[in-house]
Amino acid sequence: MPRIQGVDLPNDKPTHISLRYLRGIGPTTSLRLCEQANIDPQRRAKELTDDDLAKIATLLDREYLVEGTLRRTEFGNIERLKQINCYRGTRHKRNLPARGQRSKTNARTRKGPRKTVAGKKGVKDMK
Repeated sequence: MPRIQGVDLPNDKPTHISLRYLRGIGPTTSLRLCEQANIDPQRRAKELTDDDLAKIATLLDREYLVEGTLRRTEFGNIERLKQINCYRGTRHKRNLPARGQRSKTNARTRKGPRKTVAGKKGVKDMK
């Protein structure tokens, strides 16, 4: 099982598909990587030699933000937004959607499971 940047790539998939398991590498970038490293994108990942893996690793180090460095950059950007107290930063602090989505309803993924308020009475109970 080939390993690049601390991530195990699946053996039985083509190289251009298995490179997508790295954070920050998508379809276009994986094909571009294969082209730059002179590797057939349709070749299976288990057929890659150590030289091929070394070429890909050096290209990733030189030209792309992937895995750990990308995660650190994203985390730093979010922390900066929180520190300057901008709108997006406050939304991140409160764990709410930050890109203008409706949050009165339909934000369950971001807000988590419903928290029922105890003692709240309905209209029928008021009579």
